[in-house]
Order: sequence, then C-alpha cells, then structure tokens
Amino acid sequence: QVQLVESGGGLVQPGGSLRLSCTASGSIFSIFAMGWYRQAPGKQRELVASITIAGSTWYAGSVKGRFTISRDVRDNAKNLVYLQMNSLKPEDTAVYYCNRFPQIPWGQGTQVTVSS
Repeated sequence: QVQLVESGGGLVQPGGSLRLSCTASGSIFSIFAMGWYRQAPGKQRELVASITIAGSTWYAGSVKGRFTISRDVRDNAKNLVYLQMNSLKPEDTAVYYCNRFPQIPWGQGTQVTVSS
C-alpha cells in the first residue's frame, strides 16, 4: 500500500525559511504530477504548489515568489518532492501535505508554525 510521509516542518519566526520533503513508498511516483497542500485550523485544505513530470510549476497567489516546489524524478528516488518556503508569514501556519495527481490517501502531514 502506498504511503505518503511528509517531513521538515517546525516552528519558525516570521521571515524565516523551511524546506519540506515528501517521501512515498510502494509505487513509482515519477510518472505523476505532484502537489503540496496545506490546511490551516478551521479552513479547508488548499493546493499551494504543484509540479508536472516535465517540471512545470504552479503556485497559489498567496505563496508565489516565496515558495519553490521541486522534485526528484528518478524512479528509485526516496524523496519525491520538496517545498522550499522562504519569507514565511504567520498566515502560512498550517499542516502541510503532499499528494500526487490523481490523489491517493493522505499522509499525516507536517506542521508548520510561523510565530515570533
């Protein structure tokens, strides 16, 4: 069974940076587009960035220019997709998840808290 595992979250001050990583087991993900999502308390999960097999990227307006998504397309890559987050703001506080397109069951996510 495929399982997604996100890591790299933590507590950071406003203006700081974090790099999130996503690992999956049980399937070859190099043939799928991938995305990073987040869910803040009391809000719906939202897509913040995505990357295609060819490397084309898309960003939500709220993170554009601050976040960078990248991926490792080797079939045997342990870490599939990354999210470099710079200039973090308190409103970026959320649980961050990765998933492919089409989606599979969600992982546990990784908590990102931006606070002074």
